Amino acid sequence: MTKQLRGILAMVAGTAMFACGDVFAKMLTPDLPPLMIAWMRYVVFAALMLGFLLATRGGTGLVSQRPGLQIVRGFGMLGSALFFMSGLVFLPVADATAIFFILPILLTAFAVIFLKEVVGWRRWAAAVVGFIGVLIVMRPGTDAFQIASLFPVLAATSWAMAATITRYVSARDAPSTTLAWSALVGFVVATPLVPFFWVTPDAGQIAVALAMGLVSSTGHGLVVLALRDASASLVAPYAYGQIVWAGALAFIAFGAIPDGYTVLGAFVIAGAGIYISYRERRHK
Repeated sequence: MTKQLRGILAMVAGTAMFACGDVFAKMLTPDLPPLMIAWMRYVVFAALMLGFLLATRGGTGLVSQRPGLQIVRGFGMLGSALFFMSGLVFLPVADATAIFFILPILLTAFAVIFLKEVVGWRRWAAAVVGFIGVLIVMRPGTDAFQIASLFPVLAATSWAMAATITRYVSARDAPSTTLAWSALVGFVVATPLVPFFWVTPDAGQIAVALAMGLVSSTGHGLVVLALRDASASLVAPYAYGQIVWAGALAFIAFGAIPDGYTVLGAFVIAGAGIYISYRERRHK
């Protein structure tokens, strides 16, 4: 098996893990507030990352050359988790996931604004098409529109900010260090706020939260492996498999079937995002 194929398979598996984590989070939203759900995920994430670093690199694994940027990145990741889980309170998993994949469009815009990259008209055209796909899912101006649809947009914006910062820190810090900082920043920031939203979970909810944290953390690890074995532009299109996984797993867990607008919008979003990745690969 070639390294490129390993990278692709790791990305596909990683997106499946993320979709599983979102379904578990959706299971908790009727009874627990979004902040508490995010915090429970970060408890598992931080414990796993600290254990991994201490076992493999000792105390040096947390040493960062850009600690300030790592903290800002951690805030972005936490904001993304909170916004997305807030959206899951009101939206089906498939809808929230499809809207979240406005992400490549935001990354294109942020690359121009913050990284001073030159983006051609083809990528901008694809970004516009992707935005149209998001509007198809959200359907503003109709009775089907929900203001909660803005939560996944805000989640994608926060993630895009964190991803843009990653471009700066990746040249100096190992991926495991970056993941550990993200886990710790999210845990440390969320912990003092949790008592204000505390709802005592029962044993079943704790089990679901542990499963959520495990699969989400596994997803992060698989994406790191994917990017280690293959270029980002090669594996990025396969991230759109998360939309398919989300729809399939939500059907199994809740019997939820995405409507025609969500399916159409998802295809448009995925097509635009794949084309953006293709143009980026050609450019590189």
